[in-house]
Amino acid sequence: MITLTDSAIAAVKFALSQASEPANGLRIKVQAGGCSGFKYHLGLENESRDGDAVIEAGGVKVFLDPDSQPHVGGMTVDFTTAVNSPGFIFDNPNARENCACGKSFG
Repeated sequence: MITLTDSAIAAVKFALSQASEPANGLRIKVQAGGCSGFKYHLGLENESRDGDAVIEAGGVKVFLDPDSQPHVGGMTVDFTTAVNSPGFIFDNPNARENCACGKSFG
């Protein structure tokens, strides 16, 4: 359903190791809003919820709720430490348009 690059896997593993509460993976949720109509919301999560798709990559679990799943099929998640735009990068083939912020799509 989605792919995580090695740098994204490393970033999630680092975040999990630094979490103040127990966490077992990363939740990616698509929500209405942002510059282009939808935005990505990321958070650490301990376990899956009813209806979640659970993707495992490089020892990392990614949880996707049922409403987000149709929006992220085929997406690749990367992580960059570039000075001008550090953070997660989403290459989503379902996006008709992307905002310059890189965190929202339409």
